[in-house]
Amino acid sequence: MPGSGSYSTQELMITAAAREIRDGEVVFVGMRLPIAAFGVARLTHAPGAVGLFECGLVRHAPATDMLYTMGDPPNQLGAAWATGLVQVMGQLQAGRVDAGFIGGAEIDKFGNINTSYIGDFSNPRIKLPGSGGAPDIAAMAGRLLAIMNHEKRRLVERVDYVTSPGYLGGGGARAELGLAGGPAAVITDRAILRPHGPLNELHLASVHPGHTEEEVKENTGWDLKSAPRVVETPPPSKEEMDALFKVDKEGFWR
Repeated sequence: MPGSGSYSTQELMITAAAREIRDGEVVFVGMRLPIAAFGVARLTHAPGAVGLFECGLVRHAPATDMLYTMGDPPNQLGAAWATGLVQVMGQLQAGRVDAGFIGGAEIDKFGNINTSYIGDFSNPRIKLPGSGGAPDIAAMAGRLLAIMNHEKRRLVERVDYVTSPGYLGGGGARAELGLAGGPAAVITDRAILRPHGPLNELHLASVHPGHTEEEVKENTGWDLKSAPRVVETPPPSKEEMDALFKVDKEGFWR
């Protein structure tokens, strides 16, 4: 129940993602957990946030009914703008998107994300779904927010294929190519990682309740360093849980 003091890992990830959305921002929402995160943010600390959906929808408020995908009818009902893919993606090129959420099969220590191939791309072991609009979001949003499970096979030293650019080889490599923003947070089921230092390498910034720094590092595929101050991720508040129950009435994302 909302406010009961108990919560699932999914609920913690959703509320942690929601906290990354600032009031008044234009946010590329993405699929799966970010759909719920946008709704929670809008109903709590960010009532002025605007949500962009790759299918061509723009919303000033969360949908009033359950969403399983971004293109569901409740997301179209009451949309501020129901347009097309090109028009929504064009907001990135115009520099109007403050933050964007994406996921991936692999992410490396510089925040580069792979959704294309596992293994040599000329003869891959696994062919993944591909890019969609993720490279555009990663390259042109003011900052990139990633959500994924925390496993060694997913958090790797170097991705097999850069589908969506992070800080590339580290340091100023991204800025040298004229790319905007960059990864700001990677939210996993164990922790939150953030770039730190001159190389913009991902560091452990926050550990979820019930997990430890040692466990997080053991499940990371590179020598994960700690930020100068590592904190415990705050559990969902009653306000956040109440909002999440309104957004996800059926418990599909929770």
